[in-house]
Order: sequence, then C-alpha cells, then structure tokens
Amino acid sequence: MPKPRTRRVPVRMSVPTGTGRWLRQLHFSAFSLVMMGVLVLAVIILAPTVQAFLSQRQQIADQQRAVDQLATQVDTLKDQRARWNDPSYLRAQARDRLYYVMPGEVSYLVIDDRAPAAKQDGTPVSSKLQKTRTDWVGSLFGSFMGAGLTEATPQQLSGTPAPDPTATTTPVPKK
Repeated sequence: MPKPRTRRVPVRMSVPTGTGRWLRQLHFSAFSLVMMGVLVLAVIILAPTVQAFLSQRQQIADQQRAVDQLATQVDTLKDQRARWNDPSYLRAQARDRLYYVMPGEVSYLVIDDRAPAAKQDGTPVSSKLQKTRTDWVGSLFGSFMGAGLTEATPQQLSGTPAPDPTATTTPVPKK
C-alpha cells in the first residue's frame, strides 16, 4: 500500500539580529583553527625579531651620523693644518699672538692706562648683570601711536630743512 502523501508547510524560524547573527554564520573547521594558531605563533615568533631589526637599523643610522660628524671635523682639522703650513699665516699668528717682529722692526705696545669707566653720577660700573625694569610693550605701543598720529611732515621727521613756501621762483624765458 502506498504511503499517504503528507504536505510539508515551511516554518519560518526567527532570524537572529546584530552580533549573534554573524557569529552564528561563522563555521570553524579544523583547517581554519590550525591556520589561526599558525598565524598567532608566527606573530609571537617574529615580533622580537622585527623589533631587534628596527633597533639595529636605528643604531646603524646613529653611527652613520657620528661618522659624518667626525668626517667634517677631520676636514676642518686638515684645512687648519694646511693653514698652519703656510708661512705667511704662521708669521701673522706669531705677530698677533706672541708679539714677534721681524729683524729691524720696532714694536710698540700701547697699554691703556685710563681710569675704569664710571657712570655719569660717579658710581663705578657694576660687573654683575642687572635686570632692566622697563615696559617695552608700552614703549613700543607709544612709539607706534606717536608715529601714526603725528602732524609732522616727512622732512621735519628726517631733519632736513623744508623748502620755504614764501620763496618765489622766477620763470626762465624760452628762446
């Protein structure tokens, strides 16, 4: 006897939303788990190696800068040695530093025997640094405003005499 036919009715299941939906769609196989493990292991193994590589590259760059500085210092010293091998430079340095003179020349050494400098009120000049108590911002603003609001002409400001407005000029006759 044939089996009776049953009718199947589709049943709608609730569809998860949000984070649960994509999480349920993920299917982990053994291969994907092994590959994730290999990836994590590679990061753990390679991280110190990469860090050491970058550290060594930084040290190489620092040493290269030091070599460049020393090379410029060597060039400077070579130039200085070449100058000292020049007889005219050597003679000039002996005259300036050691007060040497050539045979037959007379050297005069003038010593400044003037009294030490003093202020106008008679007190000696101090050798210590002192803080000046001026309002430079106010002075600058006052100078700016004074220059902008002055009634003086440019000739008066520069100190050149202004032309006399009462003087008349005589016309030159044409030929």
